[in-house]
Amino acid sequence: MEISKTIQDIRTNWAIGDAKRDAGLSTPDDIIRFDNISYGVNGVDNLLDIYVPKGTNKPLPTIVNTHGGGWVYGNKEVYQYYCMGLAQRGYTVVNINYRVAPETRFPGAVEDINNALKFIEKHGSEYFADKDRLVLVGDSAGGQLVSHFATILTNEAFAKLFDFEVAKVTVKAIGLNCGTYDGRAMALNRNDEVFLEYIDCVDKIPDDALLERIDALKYMNGSFPPSYIMSSQCDFLLGCAQPMYDYLTELGVPCEIKIYGDKKRPEIGHVFHVDCRLKEAKICNDNECEFFKRFVGEE
Repeated sequence: MEISKTIQDIRTNWAIGDAKRDAGLSTPDDIIRFDNISYGVNGVDNLLDIYVPKGTNKPLPTIVNTHGGGWVYGNKEVYQYYCMGLAQRGYTVVNINYRVAPETRFPGAVEDINNALKFIEKHGSEYFADKDRLVLVGDSAGGQLVSHFATILTNEAFAKLFDFEVAKVTVKAIGLNCGTYDGRAMALNRNDEVFLEYIDCVDKIPDDALLERIDALKYMNGSFPPSYIMSSQCDFLLGCAQPMYDYLTELGVPCEIKIYGDKKRPEIGHVFHVDCRLKEAKICNDNECEFFKRFVGEE
């Protein structure tokens, strides 16, 4: 398969940036990790890690992380330190790989999220995960994927557009971090090459059936999980946050929105919360986990 120069550049340059961000970090002493657990049939793309606070002896409320990367890049390794930081806040954290484009097109990544949750449904208790107190988090493209899957989980009509059996789990809340959410608009505007790669429409116009399947906003309802929506003043996707908050609030979904940083702090930019060394990342992740506790309960 030929990979476009845009995607090649993303994979090269973003990997360099991620490695620089995490250089010198190590597993915290108070975290136990279970690495490279297979949840599906697609090799390394269907592996997950699980992190739990040391001394855990019962299932904890469980965060499932879906990494960003423009639908074409990323893996659980570049989110491991962020996810272990969430575990230090009293959660079991499941950090997943999923198939990316162009090697796998929509809805492959969504199906992988579902299969990871099926693994938690069947085996989560072996790793201190609670299938009935789940939180989904995702950033950037991962935010789009999480919001899409949460719609499948909470609207049977939307779920029927997909040919997989939905995991029998309970998602109590979600975290939408520096995300983009309007799949239909991105498909029709045709100004995001990597999203068009994801939906296999670089050289063609999406048909009505595809537009319906990527239009999660149309199917969101009051059963959509309570949502923490965040961005930053220097996030290039800042403009997506407030409309999502307004839309979900109008539907009656409990929501909180927070915009971090200011225009003079470019380092507090897109997905800044993953940078464990930033004070603002700690504040953001504290705030988000406190929001989650309102819906999963205290331990």
